[in-house]
Formats: sequence, C-alpha cells, structure tokens
Amino acid sequence: MPTLILHHYFLSPFSQKVRSMLGYSGLEWQSVRVESAPPRPELELLTGGYRKVPVMQVGADIFCDTAIISAEIARLSGKPDINLARASEDEQAYARHTDVKIFFAVLFAAGSWALAKTVWREMTLKAIVRFFADRIQIGRTSSVRSAPPSAAKSVVRKHLVATEARLQNQDFLFGDAPHHADFSTYHSLWFLRDIGQSSLLNDFPKANAWMDRMGAFGEGVSVEISGDAALLAAKNAEPRAIAADQKVDARIGQRVRISPADYAKDPTEGVLVGVSDERFIIARETPALGVVHVHLPQAGYRIDVC
Repeated sequence: MPTLILHHYFLSPFSQKVRSMLGYSGLEWQSVRVESAPPRPELELLTGGYRKVPVMQVGADIFCDTAIISAEIARLSGKPDINLARASEDEQAYARHTDVKIFFAVLFAAGSWALAKTVWREMTLKAIVRFFADRIQIGRTSSVRSAPPSAAKSVVRKHLVATEARLQNQDFLFGDAPHHADFSTYHSLWFLRDIGQSSLLNDFPKANAWMDRMGAFGEGVSVEISGDAALLAAKNAEPRAIAADQKVDARIGQRVRISPADYAKDPTEGVLVGVSDERFIIARETPALGVVHVHLPQAGYRIDVC
C-alpha cells in the first residue's frame, strides 16, 4: 500500500471532508499541517501554483481537489461509492451544489463565539489577518454567485430541511452506505455544528443522527510529518506510469496552464502528459524535486495551451 500524505489544516472544511473519507476507508496516512493562507512554500513546490487545500500526495504524484482525491482514496480502499466520477448524474450535481453554494452559505451562517474562540486557539493573529486578506482577494475574483450573508441562514435551513427529508427512510443521503455526496454535505455541517456550535441543526434529529454516524468513522490512523519530509518523499520517487488510453489527447506534450474556474484561480503550469474523462495530469520539473505529476479535475477547471 503506498504512503498517503495529506497537506491540510484543521479548520478547513474540505480538509475535514478528506479526513472523514480516510476514516471511512480505513487507510493509514501521513499528515502535513499547512497554513490557512499562502505562502505555503513546501506545498507550492509540489503543486506549482494551485492554492486550494487539501492536497494529497503519493510519492511524486500530487492530487488536487477533493474530486480527484476521493477517486484515489476509492481506488486504494476498494470503496467506489466515494469516487465522485462513479456517481450518478443526480448525485454529482447534488455534491457540486453542496460543495460550492451550500458551502459558502454555511461559512456566512457559522459565525459564533464558539467559532471565534476556536479560531483564536488554532491561529495566530498574523495568520488570522493573512487569512482574511487572502479570502477577500479570492472573493474579488470568484465567479461563484453565493447567497448574500443576510440570506445565508435561510439557505442553510432549506438545505437542512431537504437533508432531513432524505434521511427519513435511510441511513445515508443516497442509500444505506455513504457516498461522495454524504462527505460533501458533512464537511460544511461539521463546520457549522461541531466547530461553530450553531443551533441551526437543533430542529433536525435525522440530520444530527446522520452526522453522528459520519463522525463515528473518525479520521483513520495518521502520523504527523514535516513539509520537508513530504518534499523528500517526492524527490525520492518517480511519478506513476501514464496509461496508454490517457495519452491520446491532441494536446499531450504541450505546455499548458490549468486553473479552477470558480475561485482561487491560480494556475498550475506544466507539460500535459495525461488526460482521462475525469482528470488532467501535468508534469512539472524543478531542480529541488525533479519531475512530479500534478493531477487536476476536468470538471470545474480551465485548461489553456501556453
């Protein structure tokens, strides 16, 4: 079993999404704690510009975005239902809506003294200032049209009503076992209930019981390592082979830039070496690491030939 390295920080809901998947999958992993906002010099060496968190690493292969990370966890653990690419169209649409529109509404609705105390405990004043400056800059360039802060609680309450209804006759949102959509829904509500201690969930017993079931999966077995150790793991490894059916795209071999289309649009640049229905793979070479392969989703991302 290859060693999984997760680059993440505690208060990141999307990091919690992946930590919960790792708990459900039963995979062991290594943990690299990163700052909540750039600069993140070690991580930037690996990704080449991509700035969202979390990022998962296996040797010299770097997996960006929870859609691609979930595919790798599903492949390694034999739990295909957590791979978004394997989901039905309805579930994919649900998960993407929850990961974007509901996520931002929850962030606006989660403000509380409990959240403030946790932020002060987890972050320095300098980190807090840098975090908010960074998020303001992201907001200025974002193409996501979320509900205004004044409407956030109403949006979240409607989401909770719909979640409660889904859980009336089943343990999870799309059946009797957790799917990717469960983890997409859980991470935002984890931030709202468990971190922000919001009372918005008080009227939803089915949703609370479901959250308890999701939380019971835990986060798996992890060991803390340094960013330098993760860099050494990349330097001492070779990227995995590219499958023949991923080398047929006409752009293979060309230098490209790939960036998220929604927010945090910083591009990663390199040579396109693989394309599948779900992902782009670009090769980056640096003196510090040699060659690494960065895996990015097709859905929700833009590719430009340099």
